[in-house]
Amino acid sequence: MAAAAPTISTHLAVRQDWLDSRKEPILEPELPIVDPHHHLIDRPATNGVYLLPDLLRDTGSGHNVVATVYLEWLSMYRAAGPEEMKPVGEIEFANGVAAMSASGGYGKTQVCAGIVGHADLALGARVAPVLEAMITAGGGRFKGIRFISASHPDQAQWGASVGRPEGLLRDAKVREGFAQLARLGLSFDAWMFHTQLADLLDLARAFPDTPIVLNHVGGAVGLGRHEGKRDAVFAEWRTRIHELAACPNLHVKLGGLGMRMFGFSFHTGALPPSSEELAQAWRPYIETCIAAFGPERAMFESNFPVDKGSCGYAAMWNAFKRLAAGCSVGEKQALFAGTARKFYRLP
Repeated sequence: MAAAAPTISTHLAVRQDWLDSRKEPILEPELPIVDPHHHLIDRPATNGVYLLPDLLRDTGSGHNVVATVYLEWLSMYRAAGPEEMKPVGEIEFANGVAAMSASGGYGKTQVCAGIVGHADLALGARVAPVLEAMITAGGGRFKGIRFISASHPDQAQWGASVGRPEGLLRDAKVREGFAQLARLGLSFDAWMFHTQLADLLDLARAFPDTPIVLNHVGGAVGLGRHEGKRDAVFAEWRTRIHELAACPNLHVKLGGLGMRMFGFSFHTGALPPSSEELAQAWRPYIETCIAAFGPERAMFESNFPVDKGSCGYAAMWNAFKRLAAGCSVGEKQALFAGTARKFYRLP
């Protein structure tokens, strides 16, 4: 009997002892940061545990993180009630964490100052009551939804097991649901692979009044059929990024490059990567996005704890600061905090 194929975890394992084996001074420690993309996780058997104390250890590692935005993780759903309303539970959970943070008893960082949830846009117009319930549950902190459309024939090679139909963002029913966002003053977080960016371009053009932010620099895949073809992938990805940037309602998050699917191998090193190493590897993607969108529509993100399998929080933000070294004071303020505050309507 043939041996079973090894299971590939969706995300790289976090090894705190490995991360602790390299320390470096914090660059520009006073620069205010709004981290616009992190998760909170309580799945010990699969994705591990990353809750408020874990996040605070990272945000408190030396950088001036003044606020964060929580991104949905398809978790903490209500156990009972209508199926479409169950994701409201995640908003209640994140808002509870935000209330804990706002008490002042957990330090200066306003954790979950903005909350992005998940709602099934395939419900069409019937998603409106779900969104309205999330607005109520968020207590002023709920800002929008993420409706993941990422799908690729090779995705099992980087551990992504959830299959989604191709062209999901072009589906008429999904667009009927998407149309509810602008009416309710909500934004949209988009996550797909670089091979699907044409779908987002079509969506952004069809809904110019809906603020959209592309997650993780647009998912330039470095594994599967794209492995060893980084230059060709980059050329295709760069063309799409410039097309997307022509849509005024589109923004981009600068990060996520620590995920397995990008094809970098920092997690295999004897030591975790330095900020210089991260900046060198990530520079083409970050600089392309900033040049295309401008600092007023680009925001650095941690994507923690997902990216924590590749690098530490302090080193990551040092790398971002190295990449922004040539920017003006105003441009840095936008990239590290201002754009995120404006997009997510943070106080």
